[in-house]
Amino acid sequence: MAWTRRYEDAEPQRVNRWLAQSGVCSRREAEGLIEQGLVFIDGEKVSDPGRKIAAGQTLVLNDAAEGKLAAGMTVALNKPINVVSAQPEPGQVPAVRLLTRGALVGESPSIPDRDTRLAPLGRLDMDSRGLLLLSDDGVLAKAVIGPGSKLDKEYLVRVTGQITEAKLMRLRHGLALDGRQLKPARITPAGEQRLRFILTEGRNRQIRRMCELVDLGVTDLLRLRIGPLKLGDLQEGRWRVVTPEERRRLIADSTLI
Repeated sequence: MAWTRRYEDAEPQRVNRWLAQSGVCSRREAEGLIEQGLVFIDGEKVSDPGRKIAAGQTLVLNDAAEGKLAAGMTVALNKPINVVSAQPEPGQVPAVRLLTRGALVGESPSIPDRDTRLAPLGRLDMDSRGLLLLSDDGVLAKAVIGPGSKLDKEYLVRVTGQITEAKLMRLRHGLALDGRQLKPARITPAGEQRLRFILTEGRNRQIRRMCELVDLGVTDLLRLRIGPLKLGDLQEGRWRVVTPEERRRLIADSTLI
Protein backbone atom coordinates (compact mmCIF):
# COMPACT_ATOMS: atom_id res chain seq x y z
CA MET A 1 0.00 0.00 0.00
CA ALA A 2 1.36 3.43 -0.93
CA TRP A 3 2.67 5.59 1.94
CA THR A 4 0.37 8.57 2.43
CA ARG A 5 0.54 11.40 4.95
CA ARG A 6 -0.99 14.85 5.31
CA TYR A 7 1.38 17.70 6.20
CA GLU A 8 0.11 19.70 9.19
CA ASP A 9 2.95 22.05 10.18
CA ALA A 10 2.38 25.78 9.72
CA GLU A 11 5.66 26.44 7.93
CA PRO A 12 6.33 24.82 4.52
CA GLN A 13 9.19 22.33 4.52
CA ARG A 14 11.33 20.67 1.88
CA VAL A 15 9.92 17.28 0.94
CA ASN A 16 13.23 15.46 1.43
CA ARG A 17 13.68 16.90 4.91
CA TRP A 18 10.14 16.04 5.98
CA LEU A 19 10.41 12.47 4.73
CA ALA A 20 13.63 12.11 6.71
CA GLN A 21 12.09 13.58 9.86
CA SER A 22 9.16 11.19 9.45
CA GLY A 23 11.57 8.26 9.47
CA VAL A 24 10.64 7.15 5.97
CA CYS A 25 14.11 7.40 4.44
CA SER A 26 17.22 9.56 4.36
CA ARG A 27 17.25 12.91 2.56
CA ARG A 28 19.43 11.41 -0.17
CA GLU A 29 17.01 8.53 -0.64
CA ALA A 30 14.11 11.00 -0.84
CA GLU A 31 15.91 12.98 -3.55
CA GLY A 32 16.43 9.75 -5.48
CA LEU A 33 12.73 8.90 -5.27
CA ILE A 34 11.85 12.38 -6.52
CA GLU A 35 14.23 12.04 -9.47
CA GLN A 36 12.55 8.75 -10.37
CA GLY A 37 9.08 10.35 -10.32
CA LEU A 38 7.79 8.31 -7.40
CA VAL A 39 6.67 11.15 -5.10
CA PHE A 40 3.36 13.00 -5.40
CA ILE A 41 1.77 15.98 -3.64
CA ASP A 42 -2.02 16.26 -3.99
CA GLY A 43 -1.84 13.99 -7.02
CA GLU A 44 0.88 16.02 -8.78
CA LYS A 45 4.24 14.40 -9.46
CA VAL A 46 7.11 16.13 -7.64
CA SER A 47 9.98 16.80 -10.02
CA ASP A 48 12.02 19.43 -8.13
CA PRO A 49 14.32 18.06 -5.38
CA GLY A 50 13.89 21.39 -3.58
CA ARG A 51 10.10 21.29 -3.63
CA LYS A 52 8.37 22.24 -0.37
CA ILE A 53 5.16 20.85 1.03
CA ALA A 54 2.65 23.19 2.69
CA ALA A 55 0.07 22.75 5.43
CA GLY A 56 -2.95 20.76 4.30
CA GLN A 57 -1.20 19.07 1.38
CA THR A 58 -0.94 15.29 1.15
CA LEU A 59 2.22 13.50 0.10
CA VAL A 60 2.13 10.04 -1.44
CA LEU A 61 4.95 7.62 -2.16
CA ASN A 62 3.70 5.12 -4.70
CA ASP A 63 4.11 1.36 -4.42
CA ALA A 64 7.32 1.40 -6.45
CA ALA A 65 8.89 3.82 -3.96
CA GLU A 66 7.86 1.62 -1.06
CA GLY A 67 9.41 -1.36 -2.81
CA LYS A 68 12.71 0.45 -3.33
CA LEU A 69 12.92 1.48 0.31
CA ALA A 70 12.20 -2.06 1.44
CA ALA A 71 14.68 -3.65 -0.96
CA GLY A 72 17.36 -4.03 1.72
CA MET A 73 17.14 -6.77 4.30
CA THR A 74 17.19 -6.29 8.06
CA VAL A 75 16.54 -9.05 10.55
CA ALA A 76 16.16 -9.26 14.31
CA LEU A 77 17.82 -12.28 15.91
CA ASN A 78 17.70 -13.51 19.49
CA LYS A 79 21.39 -14.37 19.65
CA PRO A 80 22.45 -17.13 22.02
CA ILE A 81 25.78 -17.12 23.83
CA ASN A 82 28.78 -18.70 22.08
CA VAL A 83 27.73 -17.12 18.78
CA VAL A 84 29.73 -14.16 17.44
CA SER A 85 28.09 -11.15 15.83
CA ALA A 86 30.55 -11.07 12.91
CA GLN A 87 34.07 -11.97 11.75
CA PRO A 88 34.37 -15.33 13.51
CA GLU A 89 37.66 -16.90 14.44
CA PRO A 90 38.24 -20.49 13.26
CA GLY A 91 35.74 -22.77 14.96
CA GLN A 92 33.37 -19.97 15.95
CA VAL A 93 29.77 -19.68 14.74
CA PRO A 94 28.76 -16.34 13.15
CA ALA A 95 25.27 -15.03 13.87
CA VAL A 96 24.31 -15.02 10.19
CA ARG A 97 24.65 -18.82 10.20
CA LEU A 98 21.58 -18.99 12.45
CA LEU A 99 19.34 -17.37 9.84
CA THR A 100 17.88 -20.61 8.54
CA ARG A 101 14.39 -21.31 7.28
CA GLY A 102 13.74 -23.56 10.26
CA ALA A 103 14.57 -20.78 12.73
CA LEU A 104 12.47 -18.13 10.95
CA VAL A 105 9.46 -16.66 12.70
CA GLY A 106 6.88 -15.36 10.23
CA GLU A 107 7.79 -14.82 6.59
CA SER A 108 10.85 -13.59 4.73
CA PRO A 109 11.31 -12.69 1.05
CA SER A 110 14.54 -14.71 1.08
CA ILE A 111 16.65 -16.89 3.32
CA PRO A 112 20.25 -15.71 3.81
CA ASP A 113 22.99 -18.05 2.64
CA ARG A 114 26.77 -18.09 3.02
CA ASP A 115 27.13 -15.35 0.41
CA THR A 116 24.64 -13.00 2.10
CA ARG A 117 26.31 -9.92 3.57
CA LEU A 118 24.37 -8.84 6.62
CA ALA A 119 26.40 -6.75 9.06
CA PRO A 120 25.59 -6.53 12.78
CA LEU A 121 24.22 -3.15 13.82
CA GLY A 122 25.96 -2.83 17.17
CA ARG A 123 28.13 -5.05 19.32
CA LEU A 124 26.83 -8.08 21.18
CA ASP A 125 29.71 -10.14 22.52
CA MET A 126 30.01 -13.90 22.18
CA ASP A 127 29.21 -14.34 25.88
CA SER A 128 26.17 -12.05 25.70
CA ARG A 129 22.74 -12.82 24.30
CA GLY A 130 19.54 -11.19 23.13
CA LEU A 131 18.47 -8.75 20.42
CA LEU A 132 20.88 -8.41 17.51
CA LEU A 133 20.10 -6.56 14.28
CA LEU A 134 21.74 -7.77 11.05
CA SER A 135 21.32 -5.65 7.95
CA ASP A 136 22.60 -4.58 4.53
CA ASP A 137 20.74 -1.25 4.86
CA GLY A 138 23.27 1.59 5.02
CA VAL A 139 20.73 4.22 6.07
CA LEU A 140 19.53 2.08 8.95
CA ALA A 141 23.11 1.29 9.97
CA LYS A 142 23.83 5.01 10.37
CA ALA A 143 20.63 5.44 12.35
CA VAL A 144 21.49 2.65 14.78
CA ILE A 145 25.27 2.81 15.16
CA GLY A 146 26.31 6.10 13.54
CA PRO A 147 28.19 8.61 15.72
CA GLY A 148 25.18 10.93 15.90
CA SER A 149 22.65 8.27 16.88
CA LYS A 150 20.70 8.82 20.09
CA LEU A 151 19.01 5.42 20.08
CA ASP A 152 19.28 3.87 23.52
CA LYS A 153 19.77 0.18 24.23
CA GLU A 154 18.32 -1.73 27.16
CA TYR A 155 19.95 -4.70 28.89
CA LEU A 156 19.08 -7.02 31.77
CA VAL A 157 22.27 -7.97 33.59
CA ARG A 158 22.83 -10.56 36.31
CA VAL A 159 25.79 -9.77 38.55
CA THR A 160 27.78 -11.14 41.45
CA GLY A 161 28.92 -8.98 44.34
CA GLN A 162 27.14 -6.58 46.64
CA ILE A 163 24.93 -4.01 44.91
CA THR A 164 25.00 -0.72 46.79
CA GLU A 165 23.62 2.73 46.10
CA ALA A 166 27.17 4.09 45.96
CA LYS A 167 28.04 1.60 43.22
CA LEU A 168 24.88 2.45 41.31
CA MET A 169 25.72 6.15 41.46
CA ARG A 170 29.19 5.49 40.05
CA LEU A 171 27.77 3.31 37.29
CA ARG A 172 25.30 6.04 36.36
CA HIS A 173 27.64 9.01 36.37
CA GLY A 174 31.20 8.49 37.51
CA LEU A 175 33.10 6.10 35.26
CA ALA A 176 35.59 6.41 32.42
CA LEU A 177 36.91 3.77 30.02
CA ASP A 178 40.09 4.03 27.99
CA GLY A 179 40.67 7.52 29.32
CA ARG A 180 37.28 8.84 28.16
CA GLN A 181 34.29 9.68 30.34
CA LEU A 182 31.22 7.56 29.72
CA LYS A 183 27.89 9.14 28.91
CA PRO A 184 25.31 9.08 31.73
CA ALA A 185 23.47 5.77 31.97
CA ARG A 186 20.16 4.76 33.48
CA ILE A 187 20.73 1.84 35.83
CA THR A 188 18.13 0.43 38.20
CA PRO A 189 17.76 -2.73 40.30
CA ALA A 190 15.68 -5.38 38.54
CA GLY A 191 15.34 -8.18 41.07
CA GLU A 192 17.79 -10.30 43.03
CA GLN A 193 21.32 -9.68 41.71
CA ARG A 194 19.94 -8.15 38.53
CA LEU A 195 20.37 -4.66 37.09
CA ARG A 196 18.67 -2.94 34.18
CA PHE A 197 21.06 -0.89 32.05
CA ILE A 198 19.91 1.70 29.49
CA LEU A 199 22.82 3.11 27.49
CA THR A 200 23.17 5.55 24.61
CA GLU A 201 26.63 4.35 23.58
CA GLY A 202 28.22 1.01 22.83
CA ARG A 203 31.85 0.92 23.83
CA ASN A 204 33.68 -2.40 23.63
CA ARG A 205 32.36 -4.73 26.38
CA GLN A 206 31.10 -1.62 28.10
CA ILE A 207 28.73 -3.09 30.67
CA ARG A 208 31.14 -5.81 31.78
CA ARG A 209 33.98 -3.31 32.15
CA MET A 210 31.74 -0.84 33.99
CA CYS A 211 30.76 -3.52 36.47
CA GLU A 212 34.38 -4.56 37.01
CA LEU A 213 35.21 -0.98 38.01
CA VAL A 214 32.74 -1.20 40.92
CA ASP A 215 33.64 -4.76 41.95
CA LEU A 216 30.68 -6.48 40.33
CA GLY A 217 30.95 -9.50 38.05
CA VAL A 218 28.61 -10.15 35.13
CA THR A 219 27.26 -13.68 34.83
CA ASP A 220 24.53 -13.01 32.25
CA LEU A 221 23.84 -10.14 29.85
CA LEU A 222 20.63 -9.99 27.82
CA ARG A 223 19.85 -7.17 25.37
CA LEU A 224 16.13 -6.45 25.45
CA ARG A 225 15.74 -3.43 23.19
CA ILE A 226 17.36 -1.20 20.57
CA GLY A 227 15.54 2.13 20.45
CA PRO A 228 11.86 1.37 19.81
CA LEU A 229 12.57 -2.21 18.68
CA LYS A 230 12.04 -4.82 21.41
CA LEU A 231 13.17 -8.42 21.65
CA GLY A 232 9.67 -9.30 22.80
CA ASP A 233 8.79 -12.99 22.78
CA LEU A 234 11.27 -13.95 20.04
CA GLN A 235 12.79 -17.19 21.30
CA GLU A 236 16.51 -17.75 21.60
CA GLY A 237 18.06 -18.77 18.29
CA ARG A 238 15.05 -17.60 16.28
CA TRP A 239 14.88 -14.63 13.88
CA ARG A 240 12.38 -12.50 12.02
CA VAL A 241 12.39 -9.79 9.36
CA VAL A 242 12.22 -6.18 10.58
CA THR A 243 9.14 -4.52 9.08
CA PRO A 244 9.17 -1.27 7.06
CA GLU A 245 7.32 0.48 9.88
CA GLU A 246 9.92 -0.66 12.43
CA ARG A 247 12.64 0.61 10.09
CA ARG A 248 10.93 3.99 9.89
CA ARG A 249 10.66 4.25 13.66
CA LEU A 250 14.32 3.38 14.19
CA ILE A 251 15.39 6.05 11.70
CA ALA A 252 12.95 8.62 13.09
CA ASP A 253 14.15 8.07 16.67
CA SER A 254 17.85 8.18 15.83
CA THR A 255 18.15 12.02 15.43
CA LEU A 256 20.42 11.47 12.44
CA ILE A 257 17.94 13.27 10.22
